[in-house]
Amino acid sequence: MSFGKDDIGWTPIMEEAQRATRVLHPETLELPRPSHRRIITVANQKGGVGKTTSTVNLAAGLALHGLNVLVIDLDPQGNASTALGVEHRSGTPSVYEVLLGEMSIADAAAQSTQSKNLWCVPATIDLAGSEIELVTMVAREGRLKEALNSEAVNQLAPDYVFIDCPPSLGLLTVNAMVAAHEVLIPIQCEYYALEGLGQLLRNIELVQSHLNPSLWVSTILLTMYDGRTKLADQVTAEVRGHFGDLALRTVIPRSVKISEAPGFGQTVLTYDPGSRGSMSYLDAAREIAERGVERTTA
Repeated sequence: MSFGKDDIGWTPIMEEAQRATRVLHPETLELPRPSHRRIITVANQKGGVGKTTSTVNLAAGLALHGLNVLVIDLDPQGNASTALGVEHRSGTPSVYEVLLGEMSIADAAAQSTQSKNLWCVPATIDLAGSEIELVTMVAREGRLKEALNSEAVNQLAPDYVFIDCPPSLGLLTVNAMVAAHEVLIPIQCEYYALEGLGQLLRNIELVQSHLNPSLWVSTILLTMYDGRTKLADQVTAEVRGHFGDLALRTVIPRSVKISEAPGFGQTVLTYDPGSRGSMSYLDAAREIAERGVERTTA
């Protein structure tokens, strides 16, 4: 049984306890399975906005509730691979070989240590030079899309595919947008939050016009929210005013636990399940899952 704020007996502590229970006992909450595979690119050319952190924790949140999730690490730094406990030393089967057509996604994917339903195609340092190699290739913008459309992906049968982009608007990010159906943009609740966002939106429009007409911005996620500052509330209001219902109700708080987790090769949902950061990412994952079902049935 759950209580709302208007119910007799509701308290903030009770609400926090209910949220903690959902994280610690994910089997008590079933998330809806999408009617078709959702491929979501997580993009923002600004660094330090919580892009990789959001990718791995949203993926883990969905996987904890029985959904099959594949994360494609398209950032040469390999941070998503680290957080998911997947090997990404040079020579490891990776997304680099996938983009060059030397290996299928199923062969490059490794099971995450975080969940049996969570897989990751890692990024190695070899990916750093891939943009130069891709320039001379035929259909260079569609290499990842071609790999995701292959029968090999069906071996993993993911309900969700999250693509973690590098902090740039180069050829790797374009590949991610061409391959995806949706774009999720993390925006930090700090000064200059919307700076540079116009260029990202223009690039998305260019991809829509010339390469992937079905691509659209489906989700805005506010990260690094600090309720002690007026600035965070101002940025939140500005983003919600600009993007409307595309912005999730859930905001991700600034949290030491979220920052610490990757150092242990974990997501925050595994590192500290009862933390505010963990509960917020679980709530955000639930919102994304429920919104997807609402849109397909509308």
